[in-house]
Amino acid sequence: MIVVSNTSPLSNLAAIGRIELLQQLYGRILIPPAVYQEIIDSGETDPATLAIQSLDWIECKSISNQSLLQKLQINLDPGEAEAIALAVELKAERLIIDERKGRNEAIQLGLQVTGLLGILIAAKQQGFISLVQPILDDLRTNGFWIHDRLYTETLQLAGE
Repeated sequence: MIVVSNTSPLSNLAAIGRIELLQQLYGRILIPPAVYQEIIDSGETDPATLAIQSLDWIECKSISNQSLLQKLQINLDPGEAEAIALAVELKAERLIIDERKGRNEAIQLGLQVTGLLGILIAAKQQGFISLVQPILDDLRTNGFWIHDRLYTETLQLAGE
């Protein structure tokens, strides 16, 4: 399974010590150079920086389709644009991205998208975690913003 990730899901899961959920769900995660750089720029002691430098199942891969990338960069930040372009180029089965504008663009290009909340629901469904709520609370404590209604909907979808 080819899975490409944007910065936010990696950073947020690493911040709460749960990045292994990505490996459990998908095996290998591909990231484009801009995502790699965004994570590295967060500092050498940042949990996401340590993760992408030490975990062999997270792999940086360059984009060849420069025309698509340039088109995407008009409206999206570099990490989102490169993640979408890489997912299209590799015909990825899944793109992990949270930002609404990027998600909408990816869906228009025919990609299957999952965000951090979808990862948590899938992890519970597959038995990798027993409860979503404590992880959601950890994410919120670490600065992940989630609207109260979406928080409640996520818990309902997780059967909590």
